[in-house]
Amino acid sequence: MTALALEEITVDLDQALWQVWKSMDVPEGFRAEIIEGVIAMSPTGGSRHGKINQRVALALHDFLRGTGYAPGQDFNVIDGLKVWIPDVLVGPADVDDIEHPDGLGLLASGIGLVVETVSPGSDARQRDYVRKHRAYAQAGIPVYVIIDDYDDGGAVTVLSGPDRGRGAYASSVRSPYGAEALVPEGPAKGFVIGPEITGGLLDPQL
Repeated sequence: MTALALEEITVDLDQALWQVWKSMDVPEGFRAEIIEGVIAMSPTGGSRHGKINQRVALALHDFLRGTGYAPGQDFNVIDGLKVWIPDVLVGPADVDDIEHPDGLGLLASGIGLVVETVSPGSDARQRDYVRKHRAYAQAGIPVYVIIDDYDDGGAVTVLSGPDRGRGAYASSVRSPYGAEALVPEGPAKGFVIGPEITGGLLDPQL
């Protein structure tokens, strides 16, 4: 098979996945994404997961006030024929500026930061640490933050410096829960994720 024929098959598959994704009736409590040539469905997180994401979004809202940027949740982020739904994102306060032409979500080119809070299970870790790492880097999103209760007592990993060609971030800084994780670049530069957001795993109030 020639390289051209293989490329045509890949394009056809991407188009087919895109059409299926657009026509899906996703059950309540689930989300559907196109990640590396697969439509991936996953349940929305539990209460702990939701609380962390809400704290991140509220803190970002205060931090970004007056900058022209704002946090968002539950938006489709689209790059070509690929779709992701990060737990939290940062983009222009006026999302009309980066809206997909068909109104299906926001263009990845306008997103300055994405946050994923890891759900339990090996597949969730593989999705957030490997597949979404590659996808967000290939899309050129400046900063990717991973909040993980299951990383040796809890840790926040901040990835920055996307290399689109390699599909990887140049910098990865891991901060255990209790320490402060700093966003080094992008519209949320200087934003800190610390104990007031992550808390401790044994805290009954979380």
